[in-house]
Amino acid sequence: MLISLEDIFNIYVCNATLTKDVFKIQLIVWIILNLFLEYILNAKQNNHKDSYTMRKMIASILKRTQRFMAIEPGNVSSAEKMVATLGGTIGIILIAHISFQVTGATGAALIVPAMGASAVLVFAIPHGKLSQPWPLIGGSLVSALVGVACYQLVPDIYLASGLAVGLSIGVMHILGCIHPPGGATALVAVVGGPAIHDLGYAYVLTPILLNVMIIFIIAIVFNAFFPWRRYPAAAMMRFTDGQPQLYDEGGSEHVVDKDTIKQALADMDLVMDVTLDDLQRVIQLSLQHANLQQLTKQEIEFDHFYTNGKHGPQWSVRRIIDESKSSDPQKDMVIYRVVEGQGFNSCDSCTREEFSRWAAREVFPN
Repeated sequence: MLISLEDIFNIYVCNATLTKDVFKIQLIVWIILNLFLEYILNAKQNNHKDSYTMRKMIASILKRTQRFMAIEPGNVSSAEKMVATLGGTIGIILIAHISFQVTGATGAALIVPAMGASAVLVFAIPHGKLSQPWPLIGGSLVSALVGVACYQLVPDIYLASGLAVGLSIGVMHILGCIHPPGGATALVAVVGGPAIHDLGYAYVLTPILLNVMIIFIIAIVFNAFFPWRRYPAAAMMRFTDGQPQLYDEGGSEHVVDKDTIKQALADMDLVMDVTLDDLQRVIQLSLQHANLQQLTKQEIEFDHFYTNGKHGPQWSVRRIIDESKSSDPQKDMVIYRVVEGQGFNSCDSCTREEFSRWAAREVFPN
């Protein structure tokens, strides 16, 4: 620890042999050392404050950027990502090969670039609203018609391009078949070059209709190999969750049905890439997670269906096909059959309590 100014003065007073010059030197050294230490201490404090301020500013910028760019962490399993990747690869290869065998065409006349975007939808988001058959087929065909019409009727290429995309969006809105790749389908009809222009309205039939039907059939067949995937979503989903139920402060029950969801979407004036069935299911699962609902053994009933709520290949639905009720938990047994997912069509038995621990929620046949 540094000697204080008071200590230096006492030494000088008590020691008569200490000269004034020595005292002055000690005083100067004391002043210099204290100024130096004060500078180091302030520098450390300022650096700490500056570092904290910088980190806080960077964190704020990153948070705003994430919100502006709509960057959200994915909740999709690795199995789902791999299946989507494989589906897109196989889909485009088969579209190109089959189209060539049928038409012998090349380039854009063989397969339009919009099919790449359609493949992303039907293989990566098979349950999405914009991926379903009517948006896929209807949106692609009407966009092709609008694009050809704009090219033939509007001489200015820039105006024709804008009208082709804009009018196709409007028509898809009116017909309820919005399919984002439809914009590219319409644009290709205008800027696709001689190979496309020479086709005229035949462009609607080949390559568009041919490409769309091929990818549609491939999507049905491919997704059928994976039990947790269904395409078309509404037609192929055999089981669904019950209607979400809310309770007010008085304990009254309110069901969140599809009409309620439709009204909410209308109030928000939104177009969402999710079907009403899936949106209703999201609400149901969110309420269950919020309430931390856990099925009890009393809720496991004969001839009812239950799912484990897992994702990917672990997903499963079981149906209680027989039971042996008993007051003894070890003898209170159920027999079940796997009706969807892992272990399909197999049968087994367990105690009702074990089954309730496996079951995440009850589902209902469509």
